[in-house]
Amino acid sequence: MIRNRRTTWFDVINLVIITCCVLLCLAPFVHIVSVSFSSGSAITAGKVFLFPIQFTTEAYSSVFNDKSMLRALGFTILLTVGFTLLAMLMTTLAAFPLSNGKLKGRKAVMLFIVFTMFFSGGLIPEYLLIKSLGLLDKMSVLILPGLISPFSMIIMVTFLRTTIPETLHEAAEIDGCTHFGKLFRIVLPLSLPVIATLALFYAVGRWNGFRDALFYVHDQNLFPLQLKLYQMVVNNMISDITAIEGAEMKKTISESLKAASIMFATVPILIVYPWLQRYFVSGMTLGSVKE
Repeated sequence: MIRNRRTTWFDVINLVIITCCVLLCLAPFVHIVSVSFSSGSAITAGKVFLFPIQFTTEAYSSVFNDKSMLRALGFTILLTVGFTLLAMLMTTLAAFPLSNGKLKGRKAVMLFIVFTMFFSGGLIPEYLLIKSLGLLDKMSVLILPGLISPFSMIIMVTFLRTTIPETLHEAAEIDGCTHFGKLFRIVLPLSLPVIATLALFYAVGRWNGFRDALFYVHDQNLFPLQLKLYQMVVNNMISDITAIEGAEMKKTISESLKAASIMFATVPILIVYPWLQRYFVSGMTLGSVKE
């Protein structure tokens, strides 16, 4: 008969601290949800904290009736899925040969990759390069420059070297398996944890990214959802600054509408987490082991 471990004061204190941390992390999210379902008068009066006041769905109706927001959502989903698939393809094709200790020049290549994590040409040279390649105002400018993350690739290289034994590669070679055969029949099936983890990194990064679109895209049909939110906040700030006391106030974006737009942009990516959560911890743990 197995005796249950007794609960100590240390366990209770840990539980209280962790609960407080979780509540602190959830409080801003809950506040945004409450604001999105509250009336403008209640928000202006400062009555909204953790629960909606004067419950209303007008803000969400405005968001879903805005064709530009729906277009930005559809484009962002397409962009995120396409970017994640291509990024994982490029990362895998780069990490697989670099995980082979017999590859000549492997250390030099890894050194160049690590170098790019700390140094870059700068914003202006990057813009001039993008312009010279003819990528401005094209969907490809939101995909090609960030296809490989050095950090993600290093995690995958380490995962492949520490998780898949060399004897397995040798046995496959004896059986006449080619390099691509090893990749698709052995490496990829055994690498689902790290693939899911890095795919989540790439997807979240692309979904939340707007800096490249802000600099390189002027066609509104190519605006991702986060850039639409950025413009909404900036336009609202400008309207507030330029408003003159006593004059007719210009139409500004209500706080509830901004909160609803934030939820509109946040919820889709949150839905992805439960599907990949079981792979996330194991992928990060195994990919961080050093030789």
